[in-house]
Amino acid sequence: MRLFEAIIDANHRAVGGDANAGLHPADFAEALPVIALTCIDPRLNALFPNALALPAEQFIWLRNAGNIITGPMTSTMRSLALACAVKGGREIAIIGHSDCQVAKTTTTVLLDKLKAVGVDRSRLPDNVNEFFGTFGSERQNVVKACNFARNSPLIGPKIPVHGLLIEIETGKLDWVVNGYDTLPASPLGQLPGMRFDSIGDLGSFKNFEMGEMKFPEMKIGDAALPENLVPPVTVPPPPKVATLPPLKITGKIPAPPPIQPRPRFPGR
Repeated sequence: MRLFEAIIDANHRAVGGDANAGLHPADFAEALPVIALTCIDPRLNALFPNALALPAEQFIWLRNAGNIITGPMTSTMRSLALACAVKGGREIAIIGHSDCQVAKTTTTVLLDKLKAVGVDRSRLPDNVNEFFGTFGSERQNVVKACNFARNSPLIGPKIPVHGLLIEIETGKLDWVVNGYDTLPASPLGQLPGMRFDSIGDLGSFKNFEMGEMKFPEMKIGDAALPENLVPPVTVPPPPKVATLPPLKITGKIPAPPPIQPRPRFPGR
């Protein structure tokens, strides 16, 4: 049983009245700590991390209004990425909750509430719904957030991204997106148009190790072909330039004829 499978099982048993329900975090050390993105609703303060049966030191808690993610490169995704890379988070859970006030707030109501606190409509983005990520279904909002997180280049492909809903009144968890089901089977399986039914399909590459590969020292623009495959380059000799024989003058150069005087005309 994997971590969130055990968490859901323990949660349902606890909600059902099992006083001994819980889990042993030491059994899931390789999957801890967990990163959770939830709403800012203060009613959640009494539920987490107890609803996940996790100790506080294994629970990295991120919060925003409506547990909303509006894109794969947003500030929320930056926080999730840093929580994984810097704080060592191994699995992500995006957890919505019932009776969410953000889900009940329409765009018109939101604009009225913003105006009431001095925010003029002219200073807001044109597409208010897209900017604030307003939604009408808590479940759909969790699915959308999981899709953004799973497809974000900031989150490693080996990190499961789960989607959950928690019931405010009881603390019961409902699994919306099973992050284990969306993990890639292998890097080769992600290449379009390629299929490997068995290790034999890989041929001589099955025993290949990355450390065995040697790369030559080269610069951009250098030839990458082995020497035995590079065709020889033959430079033709420059064409011969014909030279004219030197000019030879024989005999004497005749002198120009004498200049004859112009005749004079009478009366001039």
